[in-house]
Amino acid sequence: MAFTEIFERQEYKYIMTKKQKQQMLKYMSKHNMEIDSYGRTTIRNIYFDTDNYRLIRRSIESPVYKEKLRVRSYQLANDDSTVFVELKKKYDHIVYKRRIPLSEKQAHDWLSGKTSRPADTQIAREIDYFLNFYKNLKPSLFLSYEREAYFHKNDGDLRITFDENILSRQTDMSLKVEAYGDYILPPELTLMEIKCSGAIPKWLTQALSKTELYKTSFSKYGNAYINSIYPQLRKEIKYA
Repeated sequence: MAFTEIFERQEYKYIMTKKQKQQMLKYMSKHNMEIDSYGRTTIRNIYFDTDNYRLIRRSIESPVYKEKLRVRSYQLANDDSTVFVELKKKYDHIVYKRRIPLSEKQAHDWLSGKTSRPADTQIAREIDYFLNFYKNLKPSLFLSYEREAYFHKNDGDLRITFDENILSRQTDMSLKVEAYGDYILPPELTLMEIKCSGAIPKWLTQALSKTELYKTSFSKYGNAYINSIYPQLRKEIKYA
């Protein structure tokens, strides 16, 4: 199976109720948007950071440039499952994502420093540079969600995703463990993302207006840090 390794696009986020989601799906069905072949999937991510959470602390300051490293699986993994090591950067509102597919064991051994990079490709070298630059990166957050991804039949550049049951934890930091954790977003709400390289189509802009949806800033890792990780760090400092 072929995998896309490089993405360059704009991403727009919206938080909606179940009713608004159903309204949006009706508009989408009239404009050649179809769910992809995977249907509804549970995506598992492990984010890497420094001991003092340097990457996410910088990210939530909303700088012009920010970057993250994560490993992602689209299924409950085993040693031989295909996972993706992803370097995600955002500069001036444009998202750049570069990733390579590896087995879960290859990814784990590489990112934990047990082995050198498994391939001598441009993307692997970039990830290696990232690892060496920040030094001692470690798994900092497990984050999962159930996703429905839609694509435009006549415009493969346009994608719309709906994420629900967004959970995070700092235990069982493995893609080989079932998804569980604390809710980042109340379970009755959905996070919708519009992903495209150009302007949002007119029909979609009209649908957003009719559904009364407004663009928001929402980082899954950022919200987990603000609402869970940071309060725990403050407690640890207070009682140290």
